Amino acid sequence: MTALTLPDIAVQDIRTALPLDWVGMCNIALPLLFQGNRLRASADAGVSLDDGSARGIHMSRLYLALEIFEQQPLSPGLLRQVLEDFLASHAGLSTAAYLNLRFDLLLKRPALVSPLAGWKAHPITLSAQLKDEMFHVELFVQLDYSSTCPCSAALARQLIQQQFLSDFDNRPLSHEAVLAWLGSAEGVVATPHSQRSVAKLQVRLREGSDAFPIVELIDQAEAALGTAVQTAVKRADEQAFALANGQNLMFCEDAARRLHLALRSLEGISGFKLRVEHAESLHAHDAVAESRWCWNG
Repeated sequence: MTALTLPDIAVQDIRTALPLDWVGMCNIALPLLFQGNRLRASADAGVSLDDGSARGIHMSRLYLALEIFEQQPLSPGLLRQVLEDFLASHAGLSTAAYLNLRFDLLLKRPALVSPLAGWKAHPITLSAQLKDEMFHVELFVQLDYSSTCPCSAALARQLIQQQFLSDFDNRPLSHEAVLAWLGSAEGVVATPHSQRSVAKLQVRLREGSDAFPIVELIDQAEAALGTAVQTAVKRADEQAFALANGQNLMFCEDAARRLHLALRSLEGISGFKLRVEHAESLHAHDAVAESRWCWNG
């Protein structure tokens, strides 16, 4: 019996010859090796289809090229190697290759005062592109923090002042009486409103970078804000967090400016854009601010 050749529909002629910007696959399950840990990731892999007369690309070749992530640690050089493999397997069809990797990075963070510690998950996206022999990588990081409204804090202080005047009008002041009043619910009649907020940071790596400054980026951003959300806490940690909020009152504009200055000092990047979103506890809408540096588009 004569063996039949498996048909290859991708090489058959088509009626409409038209190049395509991006063809590939999304949400490919993938393991990554990063800082000695194996992470669960999701990948988008694709190439341009510059030969408009071709029916399609060879998606299985892209899929198989991703197997290298099982053996080698994640690095900018590895991303470039994978993109070069994409193009080598599509010679004559494609001149641009693209790869997005999404994963959560778990970082163990100490409490502010107590010896406790806990884990925080930071959503990370790496976007790499090799086009016209130009390679660049972008890193996206998201982190949560607390923001206390400066206006609300000022209004709360005024109400406390008014209550103090009312409670101590025509009364002799004593250290003990004032101290007791400050520690009572009757004295501190108002508190400022605060909310969980999110910073979305996107940076472009300098050409020739050999590592991803993910942890450094998170550390500098959290230090600039001063109110990163906590994990395991005791009462002393909660009190320290309240103090940090009181010492770091900020509108969304303030947070964006703090992060802009922090990212400008980060080594290994050639540009960035950022967005902060304050999920208002006063309003039914969010307060948002954006900033960028050396970033086009």
